[in-house]
Amino acid sequence: MNKKYDGLIFDLDGTMWNSTKPIVEAWNIILGKHPEIKREPIVEEDLTDCMGKTMYTIAAMLFPKEEEAVRNALMDELCLFENEYLEEVGGVLYPKLEETLKELSKEYPIYIVSNCQDGYIEAFLKAHKLAYLFKDTECWGRTFVTKGETNKILIKRNNLKNPVYIGDTQGDKQSAVDAGIDFIFASYGFGNVDEYNYKIEKFEDLTDIL
Repeated sequence: MNKKYDGLIFDLDGTMWNSTKPIVEAWNIILGKHPEIKREPIVEEDLTDCMGKTMYTIAAMLFPKEEEAVRNALMDELCLFENEYLEEVGGVLYPKLEETLKELSKEYPIYIVSNCQDGYIEAFLKAHKLAYLFKDTECWGRTFVTKGETNKILIKRNNLKNPVYIGDTQGDKQSAVDAGIDFIFASYGFGNVDEYNYKIEKFEDLTDIL
């Protein structure tokens, strides 16, 4: 590696954990209270297709027959309950996540930037008791801008000069490009990426790269 990074910015879904199963459970609980919403129960494949997108974009994908105001209000309700549910049950962490993050944090400050709703990152951190490892987080649910711009907000707030973004989708790669930073592709996640600076096949590979 020919450059020294001064921060590691992580995507969440498909990079550090897989929360698809509990999200499906949570969303179907809420949908059960809305018989006026005409669609089949959510399944895991529905969410896999949505990974990396913002919440109202996901709402349009999942509820295309509903008016925008209706589907966005429903998504707000789903996300609020989802956060509470995930705090209790957690998700599936990728192997050796905490050990790897602890090792990396000895050399680098680490952060999270996600396209999720406000409170989702906090649910991840609380459920798995990982808040002590991260210096700062930012998300679409607070900024309501693109992931690249959200990256820029976190980078500026933390006075970073040369961070790197780690994610698993083309959108993650584009957010790094838009922020003018390097990108590490987590190939075990949900997406495919056309270009990257480095690739990992499992989370712990980061210690070899960094």
